Amino acid sequence: MNDDNLAVTIKILDKEFRIACPESEHDSLLASAHYLNTRMKEVRDSGVVGQDRIAMMAALNMAHDLLAQKGKSENYVKSMSSRIQSLQEKIETALTRNRQLEL
Repeated sequence: MNDDNLAVTIKILDKEFRIACPESEHDSLLASAHYLNTRMKEVRDSGVVGQDRIAMMAALNMAHDLLAQKGKSENYVKSMSSRIQSLQEKIETALTRNRQLEL
């Protein structure tokens, strides 16, 4: 562990782990560990047995959520790009009409 890293203790399904991370990422690591712990408890409470299976199902659920969110973000960007292009075309049309009226 170098001078910039601190050892942080996290708890996942009642097991403690010491993780070295930069001090600036300490809060993010704790939040991530809390989120993972919550998701793993949900999987365990749904009836999945065994640490490996619980971890795998939690990881798959989280990956699914991430990819779904990524798809929503990409659709939003496409929608906004289309709207911006439409507004640019309207502005160009208005400017052209204005120039013609000035002549």
